[in-house]
Amino acid sequence: MRIKQRVLVAGVDEAGRGPLAGPVVIAAVVLDPQRPIDGLDDSKKLSETKREALYPLIVERALAHCIVMIDTDEIDRINIFQATMLGMTRAVTGLAPAATEAWIDGNHLPKNLPCPGRAIVGGDALEPAISAASILAKVSRDRLMVAMDRQHPGYGFAAHKGYSTPEHLCALQRLGPCSLHRRSFAPVRILLDQGQLF
Repeated sequence: MRIKQRVLVAGVDEAGRGPLAGPVVIAAVVLDPQRPIDGLDDSKKLSETKREALYPLIVERALAHCIVMIDTDEIDRINIFQATMLGMTRAVTGLAPAATEAWIDGNHLPKNLPCPGRAIVGGDALEPAISAASILAKVSRDRLMVAMDRQHPGYGFAAHKGYSTPEHLCALQRLGPCSLHRRSFAPVRILLDQGQLF
């Protein structure tokens, strides 16, 4: 008699595709249906306080979770889209117990997933497992950027988390790029090109 395999669906999402600085962070989460978590939603719709409150609940109650960071060097080498896809594959591969299916937020499926995958547009607001992944990714990245603010003062990373706000662009003009900045992103690349002209 064949033993039926338990279905373990991993939700997968990223934080930090758009910023000019810092890593892109990808999380995969397999929720435990026996231990539901109230209040899960797209991380962008939740306050920082709510995200921080949900983070330890997800880590404690999930059957499995994995958080992967792809640094700026790798982003610059293979581009942000490929870096995000690679991070998603690594996050799903890093789950223990392993997922039997991965639900990815967005409209692209990474190559080389270790299990069947499904792309769900707006999944971070529709599927609790993807919501949980979006929260882990966002909180992990935000915490890192706050820590990086202390290592790279003057850019305001704690406030804007590396996104291209007017304050960040002004600091970039004033201070030039630091090691956290993505050289392949236009505002940084243009500054570097200008520096080579003088």
